[in-house]
Amino acid sequence: MPFFPINMHQVRERGWEEVDFVYVCGDAYVDHPSFGASIICRVLESRGYRVAFLAQPDWRKNDDFMRFGRPRLGFMVSSGNIDSMVAHYTAAKKHRSDDAYSPGGKSGKRPDRAVIVYCNKIREIYGDVPIIIGGLEASLRRFAHYDYWDNKVRRSILFDSQADILSYGMGEKQTIEIADRLNAGEHISQLRDIRGTCYICDVRETPLMGAECPSFENVVANKKEYAVSCRIQMNEADHIRGKLIKQRHGNRMLVQNPPMPPLTTEELDEVYKLPFMRAVHPCYDKEGGVPAIAEVEFSITHNRGCYGACNFCSLAFHQGRFITSRSKESIVEEAKLLTTLPGFKGYIHDIGGPTANFRRPACDIQLEKGLCKGKKCLAPKPCPNLIANHEEYLDILREVRRIPKIKKVFIRSGIRFDYLIADKDDEFFRELVEYHISGQLKVAPEHCSAQVLDAMGKPHIETYLEFAKRYFAYNKKLGKEQYLVPYLMSSHPGSTLKDAVELAVFLKKNKIRPEQVQDFYPTPGTVSTCMFYTGLDPYTLKEVYVARNEHDKALQRALLQYFNPKNRALVTEALKKAGRTDLIGNRPDCLIKADINSTTPTNKNKYVKRGVKNGQNKKRK
Repeated sequence: MPFFPINMHQVRERGWEEVDFVYVCGDAYVDHPSFGASIICRVLESRGYRVAFLAQPDWRKNDDFMRFGRPRLGFMVSSGNIDSMVAHYTAAKKHRSDDAYSPGGKSGKRPDRAVIVYCNKIREIYGDVPIIIGGLEASLRRFAHYDYWDNKVRRSILFDSQADILSYGMGEKQTIEIADRLNAGEHISQLRDIRGTCYICDVRETPLMGAECPSFENVVANKKEYAVSCRIQMNEADHIRGKLIKQRHGNRMLVQNPPMPPLTTEELDEVYKLPFMRAVHPCYDKEGGVPAIAEVEFSITHNRGCYGACNFCSLAFHQGRFITSRSKESIVEEAKLLTTLPGFKGYIHDIGGPTANFRRPACDIQLEKGLCKGKKCLAPKPCPNLIANHEEYLDILREVRRIPKIKKVFIRSGIRFDYLIADKDDEFFRELVEYHISGQLKVAPEHCSAQVLDAMGKPHIETYLEFAKRYFAYNKKLGKEQYLVPYLMSSHPGSTLKDAVELAVFLKKNKIRPEQVQDFYPTPGTVSTCMFYTGLDPYTLKEVYVARNEHDKALQRALLQYFNPKNRALVTEALKKAGRTDLIGNRPDCLIKADINSTTPTNKNKYVKRGVKNGQNKKRK
């Protein structure tokens, strides 16, 4: 099938007088299954609906929003693959100079808070037309939430956007039900019983069942109430046992219906068989295309969900913790298709997902009772019920490796190293090292301090050290020289200056010199963001230290790159504040030398070279 119409001329070329839905997106139009907007549109198309695609409309005037006229059934609105504020700003709240999801990689093609801006413009022009919002930005802002950029608690995005329904999570099933019921003549205000959606009602119409979060007014006034609200939202985010959740905003009630069950293997296979163009729309050719396609063009998504559920990651609140996966046949079929595409050079860049080496739920108990409340499957130690098995994933990788025209199959999305070493059979580990690494493997220990790792929901550092030991042993046995790239995070809630010093000492001892360090970024919808705002662990309500001051964060960040001469003043200040002046001197274990002249490198490149040799930390995706 061709691309969806992007103007009225193309609509008429299809013989249509009108469209059923206009999909408004903050990203440029890329018709690929790694782009959520493309999946939703293809799913609607497969059910017979006529869809037009409105990418990055000019929100400062009406023209683009009137391009297709009033759609028969409604508008669907998304900011794109990532939150528009994250797309625009760094963790230091500085404007980004580029945007991988825009033509030519240029920023400025979408507004801040794109979902709100687009919806308000649509409402201004078309009045009571049905508006359904979805995607990451809407999904993570469905309740009253702390907004890092405004530094305040904002209402549910449903209120500020004036949309009718919010579809949270991956969205295919609820999108079909919404479309079918609108098509059958139901009014948008009647669609209040669809799982995986949120709506607003008068408080007098509030459902009697379910759990109730503290109100918007209460979470604004009281940080403990905010933490309690966060805990309720996380506890009920399970499709098997999750309850309906309510949160009052003034005289109106936000209602979140229970989560929609994830797609089955058969349903996932059907989605990935849809006729995606797997390309950037040619209208962007003159601007150099859309950079985001490069990472995924020859990659395959084989699973959804992540029970790793790191506290700083939004995946658990968006995709959910329950793992579903595609069949081997579906994955092999897609791999064969990739070999026929223009530009394919024999390399599958990834067969992965949120976590590459998850193929099934963490345990059989989850199949009947759902995921446990307030517990993690892997941290701080693997649950005794965990089933760690890579046989199915390994079988898929072997089959894809045998396909003609495929030279190499890489794994570039995250590997959970704690899950990997929990598998008593080391066959996958050995083949990972032998066949599936392109010179370096990226893993995410994040920190070394036990208390910080507990706040992150990550395994303790001993697990990483065991993994690294076995990784390098396999490389040596196979005669390979491949490196580990450890992701590290500074200033996560719970990390004090002393914890940052501990991490610096760990890095020196293990000869790790990260080239780049990621500051904690408080994005909506995560447990860690709740900690950042409230200073409380939402599960225990105990106080958590938070480095909020920019200078305090700079001290922690500098310690992770203590070896860089530019950081000497900050590192010296940090060590003095932490009472660790013993680490300033000429002993081998010292972080910086007492004599400043001796720290100046004679060859600047030696820092880069040693960083590569011992595992450097490149910028996160």
